[in-house]
Amino acid sequence: MHIDHIIRTRRKTIALIIQRDGSLMVRAPLHASSLQIQALVERKRDWIEEKRAAAIKQLSNQISHSFREGEKFLFLGKAYPLLIVEQATYTLSLDDHFRITKKVLPKARQVFTSWFCQQARQTLAERVAEYARRYGFSYKQVKITSAVTRWGSCSSSGSLNFTWRLVMAPLDVIDYVVVHELVHTRVKNHSKDFWAEVKAIMPDYQVRMEWLKRNGSRLKLD
Repeated sequence: MHIDHIIRTRRKTIALIIQRDGSLMVRAPLHASSLQIQALVERKRDWIEEKRAAAIKQLSNQISHSFREGEKFLFLGKAYPLLIVEQATYTLSLDDHFRITKKVLPKARQVFTSWFCQQARQTLAERVAEYARRYGFSYKQVKITSAVTRWGSCSSSGSLNFTWRLVMAPLDVIDYVVVHELVHTRVKNHSKDFWAEVKAIMPDYQVRMEWLKRNGSRLKLD
């Protein structure tokens, strides 16, 4: 299990702390080895996951987009503030800010959703094509969905489905989901063979997967 922060002090015991964002902090004695710390984390895995889920849920409940100027929205893992403009040739654009035309504010959620869907369609198609070419995968097509609890899926016919919300995540996290679903075109379950193939392509996949577990609830507009 991934540890986000380790702080060593003159304390006598190891303490596991789940922070407000769901990250795991370990406070350990100066003499505690990495193996000792990791062993404790693994023994406490169920407790950590329970506390982490509760922290993320609480954080998620606090996030509610109102589409006001200055409010920040995620795209490819970076938060961009919203700027409301009086007139423009576009309804929504992105440079150093998200810029939305004032007249479409009453339907801002729909405008943002449409924009994210378009970006997801392009980004996911490019990433799937790149990894398929590089590692010899075959797939039927890429579809963008509005799924809330599922980042991606692979149908029996070889179609790959991804939620548009995924494009809010960093590119390396998107790539993990892409690889995950491409491997499912060959291995239909989550067996040891499946994870071995994922790891062969992406040795640090667990770090990317952990990011998604911790931050997935932030990838939304409501």
